[in-house]
Amino acid sequence: MQHNYTVTDNTEKSRFEIHVDGHIAFEDYRLFDGGIAYVHTEVPPELGGRGIASFLIKYILDDAIAKGLKIKPVCPFVRAYIEKHPEYQAHTVAA
Repeated sequence: MQHNYTVTDNTEKSRFEIHVDGHIAFEDYRLFDGGIAYVHTEVPPELGGRGIASFLIKYILDDAIAKGLKIKPVCPFVRAYIEKHPEYQAHTVAA
């Protein structure tokens, strides 16, 4: 079952966040010239098993592509997602 979560860009903390039931799942990022590096995915145990991490990663990858940014998948979880979804591979640069 696919949920729709609201993703917010917390620019102060350089991370994309999903707030659910008083918990925050997030992806830390770092901007670089012409691109964005995704460095760490975190989903609290209380939110596990809901597909939140995959939803978040798909959202941030689509967001980066829409903005014309190159994607540097530093985080192993983001790298694994891209390996399973080849349509994102053309938009990545080596981490």
